[in-house]
Amino acid sequence: MSVISLGASPARREALTRRIRFLVAATITYNVIEAIVAITAGTIASSTALVGFGLDSVIEVSSAAAVAWQFSARDHAVREAREQRTLRIIAVSFFVLAAYVTVDSVRALTGTGEAETSVPGIVIAALSLAIMPFLSASQRKAGRELGSASAVADSKQTLLCTYLSAVLLVGLILNATLGWSWADPFAALVIAAVAVKEGVDAWQGKGCACGPSPTALTAPADGQAEGSCGSTGDACCSGEKSDTAR
Repeated sequence: MSVISLGASPARREALTRRIRFLVAATITYNVIEAIVAITAGTIASSTALVGFGLDSVIEVSSAAAVAWQFSARDHAVREAREQRTLRIIAVSFFVLAAYVTVDSVRALTGTGEAETSVPGIVIAALSLAIMPFLSASQRKAGRELGSASAVADSKQTLLCTYLSAVLLVGLILNATLGWSWADPFAALVIAAVAVKEGVDAWQGKGCACGPSPTALTAPADGQAEGSCGSTGDACCSGEKSDTAR
């Protein structure tokens, strides 16, 4: 059986590591600003959805900080050793997010007072909807190429923020124009279910680590589909082809 090296060069791994560090730093910075604006605007407008969105940003900072800690190590072997602990931290952040969104949504649906229109809330939700998909996609691409499940898992946390931003924006606009205060919390319950699923995947280490591994891998055995993502069988990696020689 032939052995084919899929390892990225040390220079390429270092470049990807620097990119992930930058993206994580940008995510943390933006989420801190987002949290301050959302919580302040939500308190002024008595909007549980806005306050909840701000607290979600705080939770996302913890996830990104875990990845920042992992990639702060200069040595590649140390970063790999920190991978599992980082995944657990990200998983817990997903579960906390799901729990908070669920409780906050139930409170809003059962009626805790009508929220006022919040222009700053609409603006921050729109900005997040424009910025977060870019940060998520960039980090996911770098994480996959580097083979880091934790970087990919954190990118999913950022993507979840995109969904919450869309839900919040629609809810704030419907509340401001039609008085449909129930729209936001109802949709947020769906987001909470997605967060639980992503949390379970992160806890089990099911990241999209289909990128090049620093170790040598064996060529596909007879009957094995080319482009396999390895033993995890992660569906989000389906369709990605390996870099093996044909």
